[in-house]
Amino acid sequence: MDSHVNFDLPEEEQLLIQTVRDFIDRDVKPVVNEMEHQNEYPEKFIEQMKEIGIYGLAVPEEFGGAPVSMPCYVRVTEELSRGWMSLAGAMGGHTVVAKLLTTFGTAEQKATYLPRMATGELRATMALTEPGGGSDLQAMRTHARLDGHDYLVNGSKTWISNARRSGLIALLCKTDPQATPKHKGISILLVEHGPGLAVSRDLPKLGYKGVETCEISFDNFRVPSSAVLGGVEGHGFAQMMKGLETGRIQVASRALGVGRAALEDALRYAQDRQSFGKPIWKHQAIGHQLADMATKLTAARQLTLFAASRFDAGLRCDMEAGMAKLFASETAMEVALSALRIHGGYGYSTEYDIERYFRDAPLMIVGEGTNEIQKNVIAAQLVQRGGM
Repeated sequence: MDSHVNFDLPEEEQLLIQTVRDFIDRDVKPVVNEMEHQNEYPEKFIEQMKEIGIYGLAVPEEFGGAPVSMPCYVRVTEELSRGWMSLAGAMGGHTVVAKLLTTFGTAEQKATYLPRMATGELRATMALTEPGGGSDLQAMRTHARLDGHDYLVNGSKTWISNARRSGLIALLCKTDPQATPKHKGISILLVEHGPGLAVSRDLPKLGYKGVETCEISFDNFRVPSSAVLGGVEGHGFAQMMKGLETGRIQVASRALGVGRAALEDALRYAQDRQSFGKPIWKHQAIGHQLADMATKLTAARQLTLFAASRFDAGLRCDMEAGMAKLFASETAMEVALSALRIHGGYGYSTEYDIERYFRDAPLMIVGEGTNEIQKNVIAAQLVQRGGM
C-alpha cells in the first residue's frame, strides 16, 4: 500500500520513517514470531531503537534530542507496531514522560533527566492505574505525605509497562487527600527505584509479550520534595490529562500498525491462495473484506493524523485524540479478525503472525483509558464546545 508515503513531512522526517521501516522489515519481521511466543525481551531491538534515536523523538535539541512533529511520531509508532506492537509499547510511556518534563518540568528536572532520556540510557514510564481503580484516576489511594523535606509514598499501582527496566517513573498520587475537588490534591512525582519501591512479578497477558507489565508498590518510599513535577503540588491531574493526549495518539498509532500488518498479510495471502481456479481475492466475499479493511484503516490514520496536527498547532485535542484512539483501536480489532477469516485455518495457527495481531489488538481497546471512557470524553467535549 501507499500508506507509507508522507509527502507533507520534511525530508529528514521521511528519512527517519524509512529507516524505521527498513529496520522492521530487515531485523524484526523475520524473527518476531519466535521471540513473541517465547515471551523474550527484545533487548537487541531496544538497542537498535536507541541508535536510530527513537527515545529522543520528544526531547528538545538543547537536551540532546531530535524532536519530530507529532504526525511523524505517529508514522514512526505505526511502523514499529507493524513489526511488533511491543516495540511501540517499549517507547510509548517514555515519550509521554518526555513531553511532561518538557512542558511542565523545572529547569533542574529537565537538566537531570532529559539528556539521558534522549539517548535511551534512561527510560521512563508512567504509573497511573491502581488495583480496583481502573479508569477512575481521581479515586486513587496512593498518597505522598510530607515528612520534613521529603515525601513518604504509600500505595500501589498496576499494569505498569516497562516497570522493571524504566529508571524513571512519573507517579500520579495524592499529595493532599482532603482537597476538594479531588483533582486539586493530585501531583506527579518523578521517582527512581530505591528502598521502599517494589516491583511485582510480570503480569501474565494475552498478548503484548516481551515487554514486562507489573504491579509496583510503595511502602514508606522516600522521595525528595523537589520531585514534584513543575515544583508545585496539586497540578498533577491536569498535567497528566495533557500527557494523555500524547498517550492516546500513540495508542491509536499502535493500533494502526497492528491493523496495517494484518491487512498486508491478508492481502498477500489472498493473492497467493487459490480456490476454484482463481486467487481468493477475486471472490467477492474476500475482495469486499479487503476493501473494507483498507478503507477503515485509511480513515483511522487520517483521524489520528488530524489529532496529531492539532497537537502540534497547540490546540486542545483531548476529544480528537480520544476519537482517534477509539476508532483506530476498534478498527485494528476488526481488521485482525477479518485477516484471520481470510487466512482460514492458517489464521488460527501459531505458525502465522495473524493470531498475534488478534491477541495484541485488544490492548489498544482497553489501554490508555478504555474505549468506553473515550466516549465519555468525546461526549463531554461535544457539549462543552457546543458541537464539532
